[in-house]
Amino acid sequence: MPLDKPYLDVPGTTIFDADQSRKGYWLNQFCMSLMKAENRARFLADQRKYVDEWPMTEEQKQAVLAADLNRAIALGGNIYFLAKLGATHGKSFQQMAGSMTGMTEEEYRDMMIKGGRSIEGNRYVGENGSAQPQNQPQGHGTGRLL
Repeated sequence: MPLDKPYLDVPGTTIFDADQSRKGYWLNQFCMSLMKAENRARFLADQRKYVDEWPMTEEQKQAVLAADLNRAIALGGNIYFLAKLGATHGKSFQQMAGSMTGMTEEEYRDMMIKGGRSIEGNRYVGENGSAQPQNQPQGHGTGRLL
């Protein structure tokens, strides 16, 4: 019997729970491999060849190759592991977050300094009458680093 997951109704948010962890296990292991300089060099030299060494789904590999963080999160990626991918591409965490929300790094920083995004209209997917598919990113940006 599946667990009730009321948190799946939070717009723009994918909660990294046990199901996401299982789904993204190899994607996250790939990201952790980027902690080693020699692996980062191998990845940057031939990205497709390097991701093919990992038993990720083709969809996960495509998200990595496109550096599409929103898609990678929907496919089980954890943002703390995905930060290794961003850093490999020379991006700061702030730049990554901005790309995921459709903002520049400066716009994202300024929004966070002012207290973050307003919760008005952002409490539950069902509150505006428009349901989004569960576990699909609803951010306003592409989530692409490149």
